[in-house]
Amino acid sequence: MVEYSLINFKVRGDHSGSLVALEKGEEFPFDIKRVYYIYGTQRDIVRGKHSHRKLEQVIICTSGSCDFILDNGKERTTVHLDKPYQGLYIKHNIWREFTNFSSDCVVMVLASEHYDESDYIRDYNQFLETLK
Repeated sequence: MVEYSLINFKVRGDHSGSLVALEKGEEFPFDIKRVYYIYGTQRDIVRGKHSHRKLEQVIICTSGSCDFILDNGKERTTVHLDKPYQGLYIKHNIWREFTNFSSDCVVMVLASEHYDESDYIRDYNQFLETLK
């Protein structure tokens, strides 16, 4: 089974709207060292197509929806993200691709490490080799 988890963040709000705060030590599995977001992606584009050697991520679809395809080298599973209060927690050594973007999709990624190209595995066959 592909290992991942969905984290439901605490939502605060009233008639004027909702707020989700992500804080160290509160519901969050690692210290956040990098945040980035992706938007304006066409529906059928496939993004990601990589794994990480040590980086962990929590991915939140803050607007709209998309699908994450997760692969541990033995099996694949698809996770549909469409709730701005829910984060997809992915550890290292999981191949990830995402697609099926709604026109209003905004994906925010919170990462455990700063950007480091040497942490990426961008070739699927190399990914499979690192798992052995």
